[in-house]
Amino acid sequence: MLTLSPEQRRQLRAQAHSLNPVVAIAQEGLSAAVLKEIEVCLKAHALIKIRVYNDDRAAREDCLKGICETLSAAPVQHIGKLLIIWRPRPETEVHAQKTAAKSGRRTKRSYQ
Repeated sequence: MLTLSPEQRRQLRAQAHSLNPVVAIAQEGLSAAVLKEIEVCLKAHALIKIRVYNDDRAAREDCLKGICETLSAAPVQHIGKLLIIWRPRPETEVHAQKTAAKSGRRTKRSYQ
């Protein structure tokens, strides 16, 4: 699990404010399919919101901890039924986007 400084956490919370949840965790809980979808979203966006449809705060905390440990992500915030997590993008993808931007080409994910 990654750790963030208070300054990094504050900046990421500000960035996440306008985001909508991209994954929902329902009655089945944290299944392999849900983890796979979170992995896909983290690769695409790096910072995501997850909605957990569970009234038990301890269960939501366990979900947050499980996600972050399994996917090597950092917990940014847990507020109500929303979880915000972040994982840095791989350097190869970031480098490819910067190179494409300099040359004027668009990459597959240059819309961000």
